[in-house]
Amino acid sequence: MCPGVVSCADIVAVAARDASAAVEGPSWGVELGRRDSGAAFPSLAGSDIPNPKDDLKTLISRFRKKGLNSREMVALSGAHTLGTAQCFTFRERVYGNETVAKDVIDPNFARKKRRMCPASGGDRLVQPLDPMTPTSFDNNYFKALMLRKGLLASDQVLFSGGSTDGIVREYSRNGGKFKGDFAAAMVKMGRIGVLTGSKGQIRRTCSKAN
Repeated sequence: MCPGVVSCADIVAVAARDASAAVEGPSWGVELGRRDSGAAFPSLAGSDIPNPKDDLKTLISRFRKKGLNSREMVALSGAHTLGTAQCFTFRERVYGNETVAKDVIDPNFARKKRRMCPASGGDRLVQPLDPMTPTSFDNNYFKALMLRKGLLASDQVLFSGGSTDGIVREYSRNGGKFKGDFAAAMVKMGRIGVLTGSKGQIRRTCSKAN
């Protein structure tokens, strides 16, 4: 795999694009030439990742700090058309104790998820983020939000009477627009904090610095 030539950062970026295309999602040109960090900072990484209980204001702030606007945030959130979430990340939402995000939830959806996620224990049990087509890259994630079937509180706040409702509606109607905006946002996100030139290193083993 071209040790010392192709960085782990570039491999991850290309893999993300190819994974999207493999499940009927968009493709985009990946800008190459990244170098890898010489150290890892888990605490810093964790501080940048949205929390499943974040409200809309907090989400917008997190993305803005990285130079991404609200439309790009909603488009990138559409990646939740794939994947799963562990029980502990949505338990409070489906059991009606969510206090961080002032959102609503479809009662039948909540009851179904409670059967899959006990009130205590089973933290690592998983459920699909997209309840409609969890293995296809499409716009059903946004349709689910309009039906109050967002699994995470941080999903549902995108459609909860706030400033991003219109974007969710647009993407629910126009899957092509969503995919185009997602691809453009992925390119822009891929330029954040990039190491090039003499900065960083090309890791010999991706899981650790040289």
